[in-house]
Amino acid sequence: MPITTIHTPPLPPVPGLSTTSLLVELPGARLHVAEQGAGPLVLLVHGFPETWWSWRHQLPALAAAGFRAVAVDLPGHGLSTAPAYPDGYRATALVQHLADLVAALGERNAVLVGHDVGSPLVSTAALLRPDVVRAVGLLGVPYAPRGGPRPSEAFAALGADPEFYVSWFQQPGRAEADIEADVRRWLSGLVTGLSGGAHTSPGPDGLFFVPAGARMSDRFPTGPLPGWLTAAELEVTVQAFTRTGFAPALARYRSLDRDWADLAALDGAPVRQPSLFIGGTTDSTTTWMADVIAALPGTMTGLRGSHLVAGAGHWVHQERADAVNALLVDWLRGLPAG
Repeated sequence: MPITTIHTPPLPPVPGLSTTSLLVELPGARLHVAEQGAGPLVLLVHGFPETWWSWRHQLPALAAAGFRAVAVDLPGHGLSTAPAYPDGYRATALVQHLADLVAALGERNAVLVGHDVGSPLVSTAALLRPDVVRAVGLLGVPYAPRGGPRPSEAFAALGADPEFYVSWFQQPGRAEADIEADVRRWLSGLVTGLSGGAHTSPGPDGLFFVPAGARMSDRFPTGPLPGWLTAAELEVTVQAFTRTGFAPALARYRSLDRDWADLAALDGAPVRQPSLFIGGTTDSTTTWMADVIAALPGTMTGLRGSHLVAGAGHWVHQERADAVNALLVDWLRGLPAG
């Protein structure tokens, strides 16, 4: 499969290590990746609203520890091509692209690490392609086995006014109008609101719930960026989404019911590969899903660590990069050889 070297924003320098940015032609997609280092492959899968750039602290740290760290732009994000909606954003299609990417990079298998919506994507990959995924790391969102009601029904049950954000995302064009009116302001508000110092309410009075006739951004905080994120770092993401728009990123949320139907055969299935979970103590997701986190030893039978990083919010791998990097490296070094 053809691979082209291109230029993307530089990563933090590490003596003796260089960063390469590639466009990889796959069946039905062209994916952009940034890679650093040599050794066992670790594929990093971003969340919403992010690109490969969210892993800028992990790439050099994993490379320095002796791993081939590769961060991908998911389809429709960054410099990757955008597939047709809706089929191109189903979990089954994205898992196939990730498996094809591993092969195109010349590897037989890989460790997959995902954050936010990337977390359920890599756990789904572990279930569907155990031949490719030899271990799985989840950041921010723990593994919840498929089951229960259809996702749209579950989210609707949380209330119509205010409306849970995933339900609010479902109507094409509504979220796009809010976000794309001022991408920089929207990203800044979301990042700040979900950062560890914000103490965002997980309940109906918080930014995850949208009152009738309002916008999600109406509940975002204003003010300076959190100390862990510079304006220049945010600008990389702003420019990426200004170029692509937000419809491809929102398509993942609009595919949840399709995934629920597609993955019926996996109902209740545990993830058996060696696994790791890392969250933040002030992330609303770890509050909502505390029972899911407690159940991980049974739902991820290869679990080798479950950690909540003190003071970190939803962007744990950026907010507490040193702590997360240490946890990842320690886990990776303890994995059996691939």
